[in-house]
Amino acid sequence: MEKQLKAAAARGVLDDRFEGEGALALAERPSHGWVRAIRNALGMSSRQLAARMSISQPAVVQLERSEADGVIQINTLRRAADALGCDLVYVLVPRRSLDEIVRDRARLLALSEVSNVDRTMRLENQGLTPRQLERRVSDYAEKLISSGRLWDEQK
Repeated sequence: MEKQLKAAAARGVLDDRFEGEGALALAERPSHGWVRAIRNALGMSSRQLAARMSISQPAVVQLERSEADGVIQINTLRRAADALGCDLVYVLVPRRSLDEIVRDRARLLALSEVSNVDRTMRLENQGLTPRQLERRVSDYAEKLISSGRLWDEQK
């Protein structure tokens, strides 16, 4: 239970950090990549960047191409950032709040399981009313969140 409380607190902290569009605006990479965009903005040639990184000029061209294609290695990008006088900031930006993701996952699992039980009960003429079904789904979703089993593979 303590682990789940810590997870909920961590979700809240991260959701607060991601609120707004600041992180998303930074996530939009220039079409030719950040390295080339910053290098050009600094008035630095690829040869000059190569010298600062102790690599060849064709290696800088390849590095920039790799970044633009989204296949650059993080340690290479970190070296380029350092040579450009920049810090590399690596971040995953959730599409929705982490709390919403957890609650939606719990509701989806709970609805699936409770609906299966309800179908069986209906065969015996003991089905739930829509209100009872919703209450059971809500209660079970909360239990799933507390259980720490939200992300276990379902069979």
